This record gives sequence, structure tokens and C-alpha cells, in this order.
Amino acid sequence: MVPIKAGTFTMGSPRTEKRRGRDEGPQRKVQVDAFWIGKHEVVWEQYEQWAYSLEKRRREGDAGAREKLADAITRPTPAYTDMTFGMGREGYPAICMTQLAAKTYCKWLSAKTGEYYRLPTEAEWEYACRAGSTTAYGFGDDVKKLGEYAWYRKNSKGRYHKAGEKKPNSWGLYDMHGNVAEWCLDQHHDDAYKRLTDGVKNPLFPATELYPRVARGGGWKQGERDLRSAARMGSDEQWKMQDPQIPQSIWYHTDAMYVGFRLVRPLKEPSAEEKKKFE
Repeated sequence: MVPIKAGTFTMGSPRTEKRRGRDEGPQRKVQVDAFWIGKHEVVWEQYEQWAYSLEKRRREGDAGAREKLADAITRPTPAYTDMTFGMGREGYPAICMTQLAAKTYCKWLSAKTGEYYRLPTEAEWEYACRAGSTTAYGFGDDVKKLGEYAWYRKNSKGRYHKAGEKKPNSWGLYDMHGNVAEWCLDQHHDDAYKRLTDGVKNPLFPATELYPRVARGGGWKQGERDLRSAARMGSDEQWKMQDPQIPQSIWYHTDAMYVGFRLVRPLKEPSAEEKKKFE
């Protein structure tokens, strides 16, 4: 994981930014506490330790006390469908999970390691993506350079790619633009930034409704607009038209083949009461 210093940045996009979305303003000055963030998106080998592999170890009696605690956390049964859709597994970002599944993975990893992990807030994600920049992308405004940093519609050849194949941003984070979009903790509101005031610290809009919830960064099947640092995407019920678990489990999967997630660990672990707002 990569350490990110506390700081202040301008969240959202200016009215003059090309391809700007109406939900990206007005811009706000935002304060963010220090945190660690994954250098890469969570890949299948990591995700499947929670989803499938631990079940085999439990049945064989090969699990320590901490792993048994982690194993008690709900996880999906194996999907009927190959969730990689033949695009690749080892070294590739895990995809097609709901925000619930991503959050539950974080809970499992926290129990397994003794360290607190969660999804990033929208503010943390954009702060890390911008890496000190104020431009449309972390590397600047020149969309012609996007292919150096991102897999997206024009260069992905209709599939996702292994994590870390493109250039990182100036803070050492890979695939913040493209490859797969990344779940954040927030509920998506078109007027979210209108509800904030300049100088707000660690903003979060807790998810209280099933839809829409925020994913950031854009994915391999999306265009330049969706990969901008300020671009916001909200989930919708079309992502759940087919759950390969029906009727065996709660819905951990989506049809969104371009959505994954990245881990965050706060520098200062929150109290039990503080953690509730991230659940």
C-alpha cells in the first residue's frame, strides 16, 4: 500500500473542463486525513481468498483462530458463471462484485490481519487520483496521453488487463484511470457538492439506498469522459439484472464487468463508533 499524506485539495471539476458532468460541481475545498491506499486494484488472487479458498481450508481443518474469526464473516458461494468471462484471472483485477461484496471483503481482511481496511470515500479517492494535480487527469489535460496511463475503450480491445501495466500517477498509484472503475463508500447524489461547504473535512455521504452508489475512475469499456479525475458514476439496477447466485445467496455479484475496488487503511484507526459510518 502507498502512504498518502493529509492535505487539502479542490474536489470536483471547473465549469470550463471539457466533458464535465453536471454532478461534478460546484468545486469545493476539501480536507482529507492521512491514509494508506492500495497501489493496485484488488486482484482475483486476493479476492478469491475470501470468496472461495478459505472454505476449502476450513473444511480441511487448516485454520487458525484469527482465520476462523474471518471465516465467520459471510461470503458468497461460488458463482455459476465464470466471473472473469474468459478475460483472465491471475494478476487481473477482481470484477463484478457489488459494493456490499467489496465492503465485506474489507471486513474479512480486517479480521484476518488485525488491521482496519475499508473502501475509500469519494474524497479520498479523488485526492489520491489527482495526486496534487488540478487538471482533468492526474497527468494533465492532454487526452492524447491517456493511453499511457489507462486501459479504456480506445485501447483495451474489449477486455480488462493485468493490474499495473500502465504508468502510475505521481504518487505511485496504478490504474486510477481506467481498467476497472472502483467502488467508493458514498451514495451518489447529483447535488452532493452543493451540500458541502468549502473547508469540509473528510466528507462522506453514507449509502442508505441501494442505488445509486459511487464508482470512480472509469473502466476498460468506457471513454475519455468517464476516466477524468472528477468523473462520477452511480450504480443502477441494470447492474443486477442477472445474479449468478440466485437463489442460493444474497446478491454479491453484478453484471458490471468493468467495476472492481481498491483498499484503504486510515493512518489512525477509527473507534468502534466511528467505524459504523463506514459500514
